[in-house]
Amino acid sequence: MTEDYPDIPTPSIEQIPGELPLLPVRDIVVFPYMVLPLFVGREISIKAIEAALSTNRLIFLTTQKNQEVEVPEAQDLYQLGTVGVIMRMLKLPDARIKILVQGLTKARIQEFTKTDPFFSARIETLTESATAHPSLEKEAMIRSTREALEKIVGLGKVLMPDVLTVIENLDDPGRLADIIASNLGLNVETTQGVLEIEDPLLRLRRVNEILGNEQDVLSMQQKIQAEAKGEMDKTQREYFLREQLKAIQKELGELDDRSEEVAEFRRKIQE
Repeated sequence: MTEDYPDIPTPSIEQIPGELPLLPVRDIVVFPYMVLPLFVGREISIKAIEAALSTNRLIFLTTQKNQEVEVPEAQDLYQLGTVGVIMRMLKLPDARIKILVQGLTKARIQEFTKTDPFFSARIETLTESATAHPSLEKEAMIRSTREALEKIVGLGKVLMPDVLTVIENLDDPGRLADIIASNLGLNVETTQGVLEIEDPLLRLRRVNEILGNEQDVLSMQQKIQAEAKGEMDKTQREYFLREQLKAIQKELGELDDRSEEVAEFRRKIQE
């Protein structure tokens, strides 16, 4: 059964209550403005979703530090996460739940108010402040980041076309940093580190550093692949020439090693 909530307005940041049910997520860091599906199977998570749907559909999403922990405790969760709103819910045949959630704003856990049958926490919402850096520095960092992104795409990094379109038209450094970081396929620790940088321009600078590292890795990867292909081509060429040499020797009855044709093939093999 699918439940949609199109007619229920999304609460504004000012309407977010100080306490929310908490959903621990694994293998992903949720940023504001992200819209993503989540598959939920753990009882503690299903209960949190049910609690959110019974009130205002708001839920606090925070990532586990160790993705292998099946039953997390408070210390297993990052303190900073994102308040999200549940836009759609689907009950699956295997008893799991699939939800579509949109990130609204970052928030920090102040206190856990409940740990059973689900997590609930008192939170402090964090408003993105305008950058205090000069506009020239902001423009330079945005351009540098876009150019760095174009370079890694040119080196084979795959990004969704709609993501590239959004990035091309985005001039907010904080949102630009968030959308790039959330689409690079980085490990959780690195992505969480980006989420936790409060200053928008400093966050974008960190993303720029990550893109530079990605560029170095992709360039090295291409070099290794080219060298491996070169070695493979050389091996295949030598095999082909040896087979031709065998055929010629068979034709000659292996009587004349001084044959000009045989000598030429031997020379090619030795090159």
